[in-house]
Amino acid sequence: MEFPDLGKHCSEKTCKQLDFLPLKCDACKQDFCKDHFTCAAHKCPFAFKKDVQVPVCPLCNNPVPVKKGEIPDVVVGEHIDRDCNYHPWKKEKIFMYRCSKEGCKKKEMLQVACDQCHGSFCIQHRHPLDHSCKHGGRPIGTARCAAARASEHKPSGALNTLSASWLAQRLRGKVKR
Repeated sequence: MEFPDLGKHCSEKTCKQLDFLPLKCDACKQDFCKDHFTCAAHKCPFAFKKDVQVPVCPLCNNPVPVKKGEIPDVVVGEHIDRDCNYHPWKKEKIFMYRCSKEGCKKKEMLQVACDQCHGSFCIQHRHPLDHSCKHGGRPIGTARCAAARASEHKPSGALNTLSASWLAQRLRGKVKR
């Protein structure tokens, strides 16, 4: 033979056949030929480890631990009665924030609240101009939103109105440096 070290001999005492593609037993970790790789064919002493089955709950798809000597069907039935997290009548709502824009029926997973009117809107109507936000009686543009926010947080006075109007003009691009 040209390749004497290629492959492995079957670990079955009665076989010892040289196999170029040996199969390894999951339980005893020995190499076998295609005729002896099953636990029953080579009388594996560790087959009991491989025969352990963990049942899965058909409702929640979680494994249910079964102790030795217990009947898996009974244990799974008890799991369904007591511990199962699956409740078909109690579905969680994912899209629960409905748009406040009149005529819009869209719902969002996360709340998108307007800073001026504090309404909850969909992505399409999140901007104050898109939902006709009325703060102070008139729709607010993007530049006026920032100016209004800046003037709300400072005490009133002539200086604040000057700085708010300057900020509004700056945001619109009318004041240049």
